[in-house]
Amino acid sequence: MDDRGGSFVAVRRISQGLERGNTCHSTSAEVVAGSTAWLGRGLSCVCAQSRESDARPSFDLTPSQEECLQRLQNRIDIAYDSSIPEHQEALRALWNAAFPEEELRGLISEQWKEMGWQGKDPSTDFRGGGFISLENLLFFATNFPKSFKDLLWKLEGDRSVWEYPFAVAGVNITFMLIQMLDLEAVSFNSTVKPRTMVGAVFLKFLSENESAFDLLYCITFKLMDHQWLAMRASYMDFN
Repeated sequence: MDDRGGSFVAVRRISQGLERGNTCHSTSAEVVAGSTAWLGRGLSCVCAQSRESDARPSFDLTPSQEECLQRLQNRIDIAYDSSIPEHQEALRALWNAAFPEEELRGLISEQWKEMGWQGKDPSTDFRGGGFISLENLLFFATNFPKSFKDLLWKLEGDRSVWEYPFAVAGVNITFMLIQMLDLEAVSFNSTVKPRTMVGAVFLKFLSENESAFDLLYCITFKLMDHQWLAMRASYMDFN
């Protein structure tokens, strides 16, 4: 996926064959390479190496990783609050990115249903993902506008009559990634370490690029939509 000179990776297939030992090979996945190809290669290796029989690994955090993770954790802990001007402006910015030619009549408006919110007040849908879920959507719309609008308007593939609600799906993806990466469970003291290989590899990415979570969000949204099409899903399959 490539927008305005920026691109990110989509892992298309994880190899079923594993090399002996723990060495990660670049051939373990087919990757659409872009400016963040490191993200796709690393996560594909993690997925390929993860087995139920593996012992739970233990990892040390570098000061840089701990600092980056603390900043991300701080973002995750912020609930969406419709009384905060910054949150209001972010919501308006999301609308303007999605519908630049349509004036928003209010932060509570029937217009929001056009983006796939459940009702006329998007703030009620942020409870599962918090303010970071709005930041993720805005990051996607700002950095990859073509791909964002392709998903918003369901422009790719053979679609069903009733589709998944775009905005609600976006909030759910944020929540899912937080759970998968075990981000809420990590504490910050000298004894606590990442509890999974995926968490440890993600911390490496985060220390190299502080937008790693936002980029991974964009990748995941695109992959979710691809899977939706592959399943020939309809709204009844959304959960």
